[in-house]
Amino acid sequence: MLELVPPDGDHGGEQQLLLQLETKNVDRSWKLNFDELRLSSENKEKPPRGLHDCLGVLSQEDNIAVYYQQQVEMLEGFNEMDALADRGFVPGMSKEEREQLARSETTAIRISNVANMVLFAAKVYASVKSGSLAIIASTLDSLLDLLSGFILWFTAFSMQTPNPYQYPIGKKRMQPLGILVFASVMATLGLQIILESIRTLISDESDFSLTKEQERWVVGIMVFVTLVKLVLVLYCRSFTNEIVKAYAQDHFFDVITNIIGLVAALLANYITGWIDPVGAMILALYTIRTWSMTVLENVNSLVGKAAAPEYLQKLTYLCWNHHKAIKHIDTVRAYTFGSHYFVEVDIVLPADMPLQEAHDIGESLQEKLELLPEIERAFVHLDYEYSHKPEHAQAYL
Repeated sequence: MLELVPPDGDHGGEQQLLLQLETKNVDRSWKLNFDELRLSSENKEKPPRGLHDCLGVLSQEDNIAVYYQQQVEMLEGFNEMDALADRGFVPGMSKEEREQLARSETTAIRISNVANMVLFAAKVYASVKSGSLAIIASTLDSLLDLLSGFILWFTAFSMQTPNPYQYPIGKKRMQPLGILVFASVMATLGLQIILESIRTLISDESDFSLTKEQERWVVGIMVFVTLVKLVLVLYCRSFTNEIVKAYAQDHFFDVITNIIGLVAALLANYITGWIDPVGAMILALYTIRTWSMTVLENVNSLVGKAAAPEYLQKLTYLCWNHHKAIKHIDTVRAYTFGSHYFVEVDIVLPADMPLQEAHDIGESLQEKLELLPEIERAFVHLDYEYSHKPEHAQAYL
C-alpha cells in the first residue's frame, strides 16, 4: 500500500513527500510499484494566485504546479487501487454512514419539494398583486419546479426498487433521464415566455404601475422567496448525489429569476412599462441557456462518453497488479451508461492455462472492478494472444 511518510530531519518546516510501498512476505517483484519515488518539496504546492491567474492565463510556474499536482493525484489513485487489490475493498464510508447519507439526501429532496409548494403559493399571490409579466414568468417557473420535483422524486424511487427480471442491468439510467426531462421542460418554459413578451411589446400593452401597498407586498414576498431559495442552494450543494445537485441548480436558478423579476417590475413601475416584458425575455434566455447545457451534459452520459484518461490509468494499474499470470492487457475501456461507468477489459493469459484457473482470475478481476463506486458493471474478456483484430470492430467503422 502506498503511503506518505515524512523524512527525518525536517528543516525550516519543509517536508518532502516520500512514497513507500509496504513490504509483505510475498513475491511482489512482478507488480508495478513506486519504490524510491520522491516528490520535491518545491513543487508540492501551487504558487500564490496572481493577476495572470485571475485572467485565466497560466504562467510557467502554474503549469509546473499543475503537472506535479496531477502526478500526486495519479499516485493517490494508484494507492486506492493497491488497497483494493490487497484488502479486497475500497477505503471509504461504512454501511451505516452510507445509510445515513441516503437518509440525508432523501430529507433534502423532501425539504425542497415542500419549499417549492409553499413558495409557489406566495409567488402566485405576488403575481396577482402586481400583474408583472416578469414575476408571472418567475411564478410559472415555480409551477414547473413542482412538476420537476415529482419527476426527480419518481426517478429516485425507481432506482431504489430494482427489478432484475424486467431491468437486468438496473435502473440507474433513470437518474440522467429524469434530469433530461426536467431540463427540457424548463427550456420549453423559456421559449413560451419569450413569445409572450414579444406579443406584449408588439401590442403596446406594456403600461405598468403599482400602488404603494402592492409594491410592499411584491418586494416582501420576492425577497423572502429569494432568501429561502438561497439557503436551499447552500444546503443541497453539500451533497454529491446528482438528483440533489439538480435541486441545488434549480434553487440557484430561482434565485436569479426572482431577482430579475423583482428588478424588472420595480424599474417598469418607476421608469417605463416596456422594461417588464424585456426583463421577462432576459429571464427566459437565461432559462434556455442554463437548461440547454444541462441537456447536453446528460445526453453525453446516456450515449456513452469515455472516461477520463486518468481514470483509465487507474483501471489499467489495477488490472496489471491483479495476478502474476496476466501477460498482457489488450484493452481497458470505460464509458458512461447513465450516471455510472461500464468497463470492458481484455487480458491475455497463457495459452496452456486450465480453464478453471483462467476463469477464476477473470471473475475475481471483475469483482474487484465492480467494487469501485463509479463502476456499475464490468466485463472481463480472457484471451491467449493480442495480435488479433479488435473485438466489435464494426463499432469503429
